[in-house]
Amino acid sequence: MPNIFQFAETALHGSSCEQLLALTHEAQQLALNNKLHFESVTSAQSIENVQFPEHPILLSPREMPKRKLGTPAGLAAFFHAIAHVEFVAIYLAWDIVYRFRDLPEEFYRDWLRVADEEAQHFELLRAKLKTFGVDYGELPAHSGLWDLAQETAHDILVRLALVPRCMEAHGLDVTPPLIEKFKQLGDDDAVAILTRILTDEVGHVVLGSKWFKVLCNQQNLDVESQYQTLLLTYYKGGALKGGFNRELRLIAGFSETELDWLAAHSH
Repeated sequence: MPNIFQFAETALHGSSCEQLLALTHEAQQLALNNKLHFESVTSAQSIENVQFPEHPILLSPREMPKRKLGTPAGLAAFFHAIAHVEFVAIYLAWDIVYRFRDLPEEFYRDWLRVADEEAQHFELLRAKLKTFGVDYGELPAHSGLWDLAQETAHDILVRLALVPRCMEAHGLDVTPPLIEKFKQLGDDDAVAILTRILTDEVGHVVLGSKWFKVLCNQQNLDVESQYQTLLLTYYKGGALKGGFNRELRLIAGFSETELDWLAAHSH
């Protein structure tokens, strides 16, 4: 019977875009049909060994060209950027499966579902992108999205705090205004895609909150103070972005205390 860690190793070390999508969907179907093993049989390779496809070319945030939604080229660049976020999110979900061992089977099932949903998001965005005559990989993309994975590879609590409960949670803040923008532009297809992504991302942050609390409790750590400590450690100099969507973040497992603290420590 196939093993989830073998799937994860293949996903993270040299798959093409198409192979990554196919194996992600295959692994999720096997899991749903109870035809996937969850026993760790080999140890994880260093995160430095994770390989991404040759394209897109990755640029630093300051090197990325500015885009305006009012032109076809600007719309293509926007959807390429969002597609890249979702593509890297597939890797992030597979990496949390692969890197952190000896956790409950439910943990691995949860994050495999996330990987599968991120792959679906990417496929929706890629199809939208092709309506502009552009495929994923043909434009440059943001290089910074994987940095947090590398910085948090040593500790599951740090990974959960900074990736689902910080980076992905930021999507809950910025996506609703984007949906309104595309409603104004009359792009019903974009509205539907972004609404689907937002709905699923709330669920992904829910899982981040759930497992952060479970693992804090196992270590007899106070959930709220541990979260604050980790963010202060990794976001030195007030780098947290504000503008929080309290309603969605509360649904996604944040407490009122956490949100008040975030508001006070962001810009």
